[in-house]
Amino acid sequence: MTDIDVTRTDFGADLSVKIREIETIPLHLPFGSPFQISAATRDFLEVLIVRIHTDQGVYGIGETQAWRRQGSAETLPNLMRSIHDQFAPLLIGRSPFEVNAVMHDLNACLYNSLYAQAAIGDALYDLIGKFLNVPIHTLLGGKCRDRVRVGAVLSMKPTVEALLDSAQGFYDRGFRHLGLKIGIDPAADLRNAAALREQFGDDIVLRVDANAGMNFDAAQRLLRKLEPYDIDAAEQPIAIWDIDGMAELARTVDMPIMADESVSTDHSLLEVIRKRAATVVQTKTAKNGGIHYIRNLWALAKAAGMRIYPGNHPSTSVATSSVAQMCAASPEPVMEGVFAVGVSGALADDIVENPIRPIDGEIPVLDGPGFGVTLDEDKLEKYRIEI
Repeated sequence: MTDIDVTRTDFGADLSVKIREIETIPLHLPFGSPFQISAATRDFLEVLIVRIHTDQGVYGIGETQAWRRQGSAETLPNLMRSIHDQFAPLLIGRSPFEVNAVMHDLNACLYNSLYAQAAIGDALYDLIGKFLNVPIHTLLGGKCRDRVRVGAVLSMKPTVEALLDSAQGFYDRGFRHLGLKIGIDPAADLRNAAALREQFGDDIVLRVDANAGMNFDAAQRLLRKLEPYDIDAAEQPIAIWDIDGMAELARTVDMPIMADESVSTDHSLLEVIRKRAATVVQTKTAKNGGIHYIRNLWALAKAAGMRIYPGNHPSTSVATSSVAQMCAASPEPVMEGVFAVGVSGALADDIVENPIRPIDGEIPVLDGPGFGVTLDEDKLEKYRIEI
């Protein structure tokens, strides 16, 4: 009787592969123009790319960002220190196929360190996909769609005319779902919403996002005034800790409330569900810890009857593909989320050889191994910073 080598697959992949090295690449990527939200104005995006190398020469990549606002105080040095000092010793020498065990150990080591864990977990998925020569959507159960419709974010502008020009540019490129930033000047917010409805009528789906920047009274007043403009959802109007306030808004305002910054883990999502503080939930690669954790959040949200808004901080094609792969593997519809903001024009450049580009308001689901993207070494060198 011949012994069977269970470390090898029938197509020749050696499953005894081990993790050899964790590499971090800190980047500053410029925005095409200053990107303003209620919390701050950003001139560049702080990105951390993680490469997990194996003893068989295959590596996987993942992306996270240092996107400081309510719910995140991460910096690039802090992310790198967490990964090198705390995570790397738990990873070196292990099989990349042990995703569940690895992610459990990382969270036990640094609880709720989701921004750092996101890049590790996604890099493991990318590595496994490359090792088996299949796209990530295959690992997640198979592709249910070839393209994913996405939304556009309207950054705050100094005038209504500038905002309408930006919106028209997206509309002409096929975008029909627009997210309007609000929360600094209620009078301007109202004018902007009215102008968008007047220009585009019912041809667009309009959402608003305050990035947790308003107090309850101001949010309630503004949202009630915005009701005539058919707002599809109001994203995180108030502070992340005020779940009771979100629930009161949901009861007293005639538009759906979306939770974003308030949701980090499954525990926080459960609290939102219990209190009926929102009927929509937005997930983001970095904020929610990447594919490993986000899949659980989506399952929980679906069970609660919530709409799922697949999002991202502005990001490169790496994190964009991460969300697209999850959307592709979802047998049920997901909303037209803003997970492709970076590649839709917010960022002045990308870091891969085959950048993802929206066509008619949709992005393709890549079928190459892993995420289906290849890092551009020249671009990494160009935007890399020393830490």
